[in-house]
Amino acid sequence: MQSLSQRPALDIEKIRADFPILAEYVNGQPVCYLDNAASAQKPKPVIDAVRWCYEQCYANVHRGTYDFSARTTKAYEQARETVQGFLNANSAREIIFTANATTAINLVAHSYGRGFLQAGDRVLISAMEHHSNIVPWQLLCAEKDLILEVIPVADDGTLDLSAFDRLIAHKVKLVAITHISNVLGTLNPLDYLIKRAHEHGAKLLVDGSQAVMHTPVDVQSLDCDFYVFTGHKIYGPSGIGVLYGKEDILKAMPPFLGGGEMIKSVSFEKSTWADLPAKFEAGTPPIIQAIGLGAAIEYIENIGYDMIQAHEMSLLDKALHGLGAMAGIRIIGTAQSRGPVISFTMESGHHHDVSSLLDQDGIAVRAGHHCAEPLMQRYGISGTTRVSFGLYNSLDEIDKFLHSLTKVQKLLRLG
Repeated sequence: MQSLSQRPALDIEKIRADFPILAEYVNGQPVCYLDNAASAQKPKPVIDAVRWCYEQCYANVHRGTYDFSARTTKAYEQARETVQGFLNANSAREIIFTANATTAINLVAHSYGRGFLQAGDRVLISAMEHHSNIVPWQLLCAEKDLILEVIPVADDGTLDLSAFDRLIAHKVKLVAITHISNVLGTLNPLDYLIKRAHEHGAKLLVDGSQAVMHTPVDVQSLDCDFYVFTGHKIYGPSGIGVLYGKEDILKAMPPFLGGGEMIKSVSFEKSTWADLPAKFEAGTPPIIQAIGLGAAIEYIENIGYDMIQAHEMSLLDKALHGLGAMAGIRIIGTAQSRGPVISFTMESGHHHDVSSLLDQDGIAVRAGHHCAEPLMQRYGISGTTRVSFGLYNSLDEIDKFLHSLTKVQKLLRLG
């Protein structure tokens, strides 16, 4: 096996040329886009796939008996098969297209939660979850008289596994956990969490929204019951998400939404449901978005995760070293096992001011609570500045960011 140093390096200029938006200027400066945890930019193959369908064969899918519908249906279902292979799901029937990861989590909360959880059962989440993996469970717990429990987070941003072991033993029926934290960058030990959950009879859902663009995912190897992610973070279109669920569980779950496509038959007396995956895809699905997502996944797979991970870790290491050398900077979350996401605070300035001043140099970063208010409260802060890296970011951009941040720090101290 080749060492990291022996593997061919990513041709960053070739990669960047695939993303037309990276040639844009902001405030007279070449754009330096470091907000990939919020949403990633789109390569030409994704843009071309979307344009191809709109310009050459767009129609609604599945029921049309004419050429446009047949071609669009084929492309839509090929995208499903691409996602199946990407996650190594056992069957394409286990891949449900949704509007986004939030919708996928709500689907599980409503359909599995309403159908199988009883008063007094417990749902277990962590203190590092995005609001999308908190609020649906709060709503379900209030409706069904369930108990919501929270796994604490240690100072370094890792899960308190001893607390998890205590909590999982007490009537927990479902665990919902992020794969990689969108704030801390922490890569959670899914193998351990899933194994322990199953030992205690609990199902486990993984929010993979921050993971799939950085690391390969094998749902059969993980043995998770549900895995969700969203397309716009993985270089695909917005308006598309994926729910993977084990086929036997999805078959047993009642529908989430009612209407066209998800039915087998309808009468005024009774309706029956379509087979998977249609049972959970009511109405006109995100056709164009799914086709674009398939193109995004193929783009990533053609590059290869080995090269992507090596490149992104080099960006992360350089940024962590540079930030760590700056006085007055506090990095929130220092886990050793992590993705290319860094959140930090600056003693001399508010995170919104930091972000606005960086924008003057064409540098796009995120500022705020990052839809993780409970985690901000855990660290005693109102928000952070966050930088997050993708496969098209360069080491030169890290240098530019660090240099600009030094200027921002001086300005805010003087102000």
